[in-house]
Amino acid sequence: MREREFWQLVDEVFGRSYGRSLSRDQSLTALDSMTSVEALAAGIQPRVVWNVLCDQMDIPDSRRWGRDHNAPPMPADGRF
Repeated sequence: MREREFWQLVDEVFGRSYGRSLSRDQSLTALDSMTSVEALAAGIQPRVVWNVLCDQMDIPDSRRWGRDHNAPPMPADGRF
């Protein structure tokens, strides 16, 4: 997953305004309380950030990849 795809999913799943606000303001417990924006800037892979955000916001797998998206593979090392 590329960062561009991350932002497309944020807009689709949460709505543009709420999703952008959520990405800037919501601390992600599993990522040392960084926000999504901070985690991406720190080099954490977008798919990892997306999954953590969706897990924390209780977004089910059936909704988290949007209408036209397939779940991209997890990072090869399996780490954040």
